[in-house]
Amino acid sequence: MSSKPVSSSTIDPSAPIGVTILGATGSIGINTLDVLSRHPNRFRVIALTANTQVDRLYEQCVQFQPEYAVMVFADAAQQLDVKLKQAGLMIEVLTGEDGLELVASLAQVDYVMAAIVGAAGLRSTLAAARGGKRVLLANKEALVMSGKLFMDEVQRNNAMLLPIDSEHNAIFQCMPPNYDNGLESIGVRRILLTASGGPFRTTPKQALQKVTPAQACAHPNWDMGKKISVDSATMMNKGLEIIEACWLFNTNADNIQVVLHPQSVIHSMVEYTDGSVLAQLGNPDMRTPIAHALGWPSRIASGVKSLDLFEIAKLSFEPPDLDRFPGLRLAMQVARIGGTSSTVLNAANEVAVQAFLDRKISFLAIPNIIEHALSEISVEPVDNLEKIFQVDDITRKICQEYIDRRQSSSNTLH
Repeated sequence: MSSKPVSSSTIDPSAPIGVTILGATGSIGINTLDVLSRHPNRFRVIALTANTQVDRLYEQCVQFQPEYAVMVFADAAQQLDVKLKQAGLMIEVLTGEDGLELVASLAQVDYVMAAIVGAAGLRSTLAAARGGKRVLLANKEALVMSGKLFMDEVQRNNAMLLPIDSEHNAIFQCMPPNYDNGLESIGVRRILLTASGGPFRTTPKQALQKVTPAQACAHPNWDMGKKISVDSATMMNKGLEIIEACWLFNTNADNIQVVLHPQSVIHSMVEYTDGSVLAQLGNPDMRTPIAHALGWPSRIASGVKSLDLFEIAKLSFEPPDLDRFPGLRLAMQVARIGGTSSTVLNAANEVAVQAFLDRKISFLAIPNIIEHALSEISVEPVDNLEKIFQVDDITRKICQEYIDRRQSSSNTLH
C-alpha cells in the first residue's frame, strides 16, 4: 500500500499553513517549534498537546498562541487552563484521547506532527490520516502496531505521509517516485538502514548486565527522550524502523540491510540495480528531517549548521552483532512474520523499557521479556483497530505478570 505523498492538497497558498503538534513538549515537538519559529509567515500553530508537562506546554502556548491546547490528563488540563486564563490567553484547553483526535482532524489544520511516543499516539495519528492531513510521522510505533490498517487509511483519505525518523526521511530523499509499485519496478536493489550502534556498541556483553538507565540514555550522537534512547541502546529502535520501512516503502525485511555507522552522518542509503548507492548526509540534528517534511517538495531553512566533512574526516561501517543486540534479531523475525506479532513486539518492548527505567529489571532482561511475550501470544491478521488494542492489552498484562513473578524471587529481573 502506498505511503507516497500525493499532490492533492487544498491548502490556500496565500494563507499560513495550519499545524498541530501531537507531543509538543518532547524532543521532536520542541525541534518542530524551533523550525516553525523560523517561518512565522508560512506556518500557524493551531494546536499543541502534551502528556503531563504543564509548565512547558504553558510556555509554548505563550510563545505560539495556538487556538487549542490538549493535556492527556484532566487534572493537568485544569492546571494549564488556570495558568492560561491568568495570563489573559484565550486558548481552548481540551483533555484526553478525544481532545487529541479532535485537534488532529480540525478543518483549519493542514499538517499534523505525530510525535507522541509509543502506542499512546496511535488513535490520534490515525485521526490525522482519516482527516486527509499531511502526517509528519515521528511516531513509528503507530505504524508498527497497525501496519496495513494505517496505510489503508492514508490511501483511502488521500492523506500525505512523510517520515520524520532521520533514517526513513533519508531513504525517502534517496528514493525515486513510484516506490509504492515495489522496489524492483524502480530499479532499487535494497535499502541500507544506518544505525549508530548506541552507547554500548563496543561495551563487553558481560558488562551490559550492570548498565544503568542513565548510561542507556546517554546517546553519543542524538538528544532524545528516555524511551527512544533505551531503544537505541538495545537496537530495538532499529528493529522497529525495519518494520516501519517495510510499510513506508512497500518492501520486505529481506530487502533491508542494517549498517552500523557510529558517526551518524550518513542517515541511510538506497542501492540501485546498476550498483549506484545514493546516501543522504547531514549533521545529527532532527530539525533537518522536520524541515524537509514541513517544506516538501520545497526546501526551507532548519537552523542546522553546515556539515563539515573535513572535521569528520572519517566515516566507518560495520555489521550489527545480533548476539549483542537480540532485540534487533527479534524485530527482524517479526518483520517477516507480520500480523499482530509486531503489536506484541511493540507492547512488550514498551513494558520492558519502562520496567528497566524504573530499575525493576536489568538491561539484558529487556529482550528476554519481549521473547517471552512473542512465544506466549498467537499471531493473527490485523484487520481492525479493536483487535490491535486487545492484543496490545493482553501483551502488557502477560509481560507485567512475567516481571512480577520473576521479581518475587529476586530484586531485579536478569
